Amino acid sequence: MSRISVRGFAVASATAVTTVGAVVGVASGDPQSSSQNLETTAADATLLADIPMGQQAQVQVSSLAEQADAQASAADASARKAAEDEARVKAAQTAQAKKDAADAQAKKDAEAKAKAKAEKEKREKEKAERASRDTARDSGSFAQQSSYTVEQVKSIARQIIPGDQFQCFSNIVMHESTWNYKAQNPSSGAYGLVQALPGTKMSSAGADWRTNPATQIKWGLSYMNERYGSPCGAWSFWQANRWY
Repeated sequence: MSRISVRGFAVASATAVTTVGAVVGVASGDPQSSSQNLETTAADATLLADIPMGQQAQVQVSSLAEQADAQASAADASARKAAEDEARVKAAQTAQAKKDAADAQAKKDAEAKAKAKAEKEKREKEKAERASRDTARDSGSFAQQSSYTVEQVKSIARQIIPGDQFQCFSNIVMHESTWNYKAQNPSSGAYGLVQALPGTKMSSAGADWRTNPATQIKWGLSYMNERYGSPCGAWSFWQANRWY
């Protein structure tokens, strides 16, 4: 662009000078000088005609268009890179979120599994304890005595009543008979540790219900379980009503 501009300027300048010279030659009356100058002017005019008009402007427009294309291409490349970077970031975030969710679910499942296992083991233990107590009761391991102290009666009860229910059972017995297996209500006829009314109900647990605290305890536990779900259920009712 610069070369064409300079050349055009140089040619135009030379042409102008030559033209002036020709005019001067004619004015001075020098035919030879005038003829030479006119030839030079014609040659220079032919040289100028060889350069297309507006070529410099066309080159400038072409250069600007190329620059614009280059800038647009760079902008497109930058936009693509930004989009790719954003896509990678989002993909990484999505993957991390999925991993965190999977880890949380795995932890939750493990905790639930551990809890279920613990509950199962607890139920099996309680079942084994009940079976052991049932075996002890059924085997007649409680040798009948002529009399029993309160501590002996409590000891028998601890072997029959589930551990988590013993205190509730004990609370009822304490209020009903103060752990006296021969206690009898003179007005109602209720009898024994749990004050069965009438006392003959306890015969379903054994014919020795009058003198054997183990028989009375077995019957009392069965009654509380059937009527209130457990000794603690019976104790809750007793507290609200003062009877059960």
